Amino acid sequence: MKIYAHRGSSGTHPENTIPAFNAAAKLPIFGVELDVHLTKDGELVVIHDESIDRTSTGTGNVKDLTLAELRAHDYGSWFSSEFANESIPTLKEVLHVFKDTSHHINIELKSDIFPYEGLGNKVLHEIESLGIADRVVVSSFDHEAIREFKKSAPHIEVALLTMEVLVDAYDYARFIPSDALHIFLPAAMRKMTKEALLKGSIIRVFTVNEIEHAQALHEIGVHAIFTDYPEKMMNFIGQHN
Repeated sequence: MKIYAHRGSSGTHPENTIPAFNAAAKLPIFGVELDVHLTKDGELVVIHDESIDRTSTGTGNVKDLTLAELRAHDYGSWFSSEFANESIPTLKEVLHVFKDTSHHINIELKSDIFPYEGLGNKVLHEIESLGIADRVVVSSFDHEAIREFKKSAPHIEVALLTMEVLVDAYDYARFIPSDALHIFLPAAMRKMTKEALLKGSIIRVFTVNEIEHAQALHEIGVHAIFTDYPEKMMNFIGQHN
C-alpha cells in the first residue's frame, strides 16, 4: 500500500505550503497530493479552500484576488508562529520542489464549487512544460472536468474523487473514463470498494491518519492512502509490507 502526503506533510507543517512540500519531498514515500485554484489574474495557486479565510491572515475567495493580493497575506502563522510569513505557492513553485525526486504527484483540480475557466488546460501546460506527465495523476470531485482533461491529455492518469457510496464504482469510472478512484475514508470501508478492486479498479483512499484505519485498508487491498502524517504511516507500512 503506497503513501501520498496529503497537502504535503500537513500534519506537521501548514498545509499546501512550500515547507509542507519540502518535508514530503525528503521522505521515501510514493507520492504527494496538492490542490489547485485559479486567481483573478489567471495564475495557478496551491491552496485547498475556495477562500483564504481559514489558512491565511486575509479574507476572500481566491477567484476574486490577484496573485499579488493573495501574497499580501501570511499562510503559515495559523498553524504555528514557526511558519509566520509563509506565502501562498504557485503550482510551478510546488512542482519544482519535486522536479528532481521520484514522487508521484496528485494534482487536484478544485473546480467543483467554482467552474474555473481554463483551469485544466493551464495545469496541463505546467505538467508538459516540466516533462512530468508520467509522474502525475490529475483528480477532481468535478467529474466533468476529469472527462475534459482526459480528452485533452489521454496520456496522463486521471482519478475521480468521491465522498459517496457508489452503486458500481468500477463501471462509473470506466464511463467517465477515469483511471483510478479516490474514495473518502468512511465510504471506502463499504462493499463497493471490495467489488471495484475485484474488477480491477485502482483505489486510493483519503484522508487516513489513524493506524487502525490504515491497517483495515491494507487488509482490503487498496492501492494507496493519502495521509497528513506520511512519516508515521511510512513507519507503519514498512512493518507490514
